[in-house]
Amino acid sequence: MKRKIQIRSSFKKDLKKIKKSGLDIEKLYFVVECLANDIVLDGKYKDHKLIGNYTGCRECHIGPDWLLIYEKVEDNLILILNRTGSHSELF
Repeated sequence: MKRKIQIRSSFKKDLKKIKKSGLDIEKLYFVVECLANDIVLDGKYKDHKLIGNYTGCRECHIGPDWLLIYEKVEDNLILILNRTGSHSELF
């Protein structure tokens, strides 16, 4: 069963920047679709848990310096998109 996707306002702002930057937005959409369908990401995406301010979240690499920070809520089958951008923008 596909997860419902919730988008944080911070992600919406980040997405506008990504679109203006000329990065291939389809790469992001592909990863989000995989996550929403609980498809395990290939190792090249370096998916891992986060700590600190983002405890409970996960991060994966869309590109060399392009990250996606997200959460999966198991009880309600929800995928929350928190942030996307470069390391320096997010941390």
